[in-house]
Amino acid sequence: MALNFPFTAIVSQAEMKLAIILCTIDPSIGGVLIFGDRGTGKSTTIRSLASLLPEMKSVAACHYHCDPDSSNLCTDCLAKKASGQKLSSQLISVPVVDLPLGATEDRVVGALDIEKALTQGIKSFEPGLLAKANRGYLYIDEVNLLEDHLVDLLIDVAASGENIIEREGLSIRHPARFVLIGSGNPEEGELRPQMLDRFGLSIEVRTPTDFKERVSIIKKRDEFERNPEQFIAQCQEEELELKKKISKSKKMLDKVEVDDSLLELATKLCAHLGTDGLRGELTVLRAVRALAAYEGKKKANLEHLKKIAPIALGHRLRRNPLDDSSSNVRIERAMQEFFADTSK
Repeated sequence: MALNFPFTAIVSQAEMKLAIILCTIDPSIGGVLIFGDRGTGKSTTIRSLASLLPEMKSVAACHYHCDPDSSNLCTDCLAKKASGQKLSSQLISVPVVDLPLGATEDRVVGALDIEKALTQGIKSFEPGLLAKANRGYLYIDEVNLLEDHLVDLLIDVAASGENIIEREGLSIRHPARFVLIGSGNPEEGELRPQMLDRFGLSIEVRTPTDFKERVSIIKKRDEFERNPEQFIAQCQEEELELKKKISKSKKMLDKVEVDDSLLELATKLCAHLGTDGLRGELTVLRAVRALAAYEGKKKANLEHLKKIAPIALGHRLRRNPLDDSSSNVRIERAMQEFFADTSK
C-alpha cells in the first residue's frame, strides 16, 4: 500500500488546504475543485486527506457502507431490515476513491459480475467506484479531461444521491452520496459549466514564488521519498492535532450562528457578482459556518464572509467577453467595489 505525504507537512497553498478542511468539517459544502500549475501539490494534498478523516459507523459487510442509523439504505440492507434481521455495524475508514481518466462506465457505475456468472452461473452485481465512494470522497485528477458521458453520469448521480443501474437483466439502485474533489490544469482544457457548478469551492493554485518556500518544499519531499515511514512518524503529532481539531469543529458546527444580516450581505454580494441561481449563497452559508467552527467561534462574522466569498463564488462568475482577466482578479475587483459601497 502506497504511503501518502502527510497533510500537515505540505508547505504553503494555505487556501487549498483550508478548502479541503472545510469540506471535511461539512461535506454538504459540495466538494472542491483545484485548478493550477502542474507540480504544485494538488494530488498530493488531496490524497493526504484520508489520514485526517475520523472513522465512521457502517453496516458490516455492506458494499455501499450504509449508515445503520439512516433510512437511506441499499436494497440489500433494506431487505435484511424488512425480514427482521438486525443490521450489525462496524467502524471503518472514510473511503477516498480515485476515479481514473480511463475508467469505463461499467467500472464507475458497476456491472454484472462476469466471473461469478461464468463459474457459478449466478447473475450478481459487482459494485463500481460510485458504490465504493458512498459516504466518502470521489477524487478525479484531470477532471477537465473526463469524457463527456462520464461527466453527464456524475452530474446525475451527484444531483440525485443515487446510482441506478439497469443492464443485463439487473436492476440495482443504491445510495451514492460523496464529496466530489477534482483537480486539473486549465491550460489542458475547460470544465463544462454544469460540472463546474457542482463543486462548492474552487481554488486556483500557482507555483510558489518565494525561494525559501520552494527550498522547504523540495527538502521535505526529498526527505519523504528517502524514508517515508520515518517522515510520517515525525509528523504524527501534528496530524493527530489537526484530526482532533476537525472532529471538534464537526461537533460544534450545528451550534454556530449565522445571523440574517450576514446572509443578506452574502445575497447582495452574489447579486452584485451576477451569479446564477442560489447555489452560491447556500455554499457561502455552509462554508462560513464551517470556517467559524474551525476557528472555534460561535458566530460567523464579516471576516469569514470575506475569506469564503472568493473561493465559493469565483467559479460562478458569468463570462465577460470584454474582460479576459482571471476569475481571481475579477472577483477581487468586484469584492473591493462591493465592500467599498456597503461601508459608505
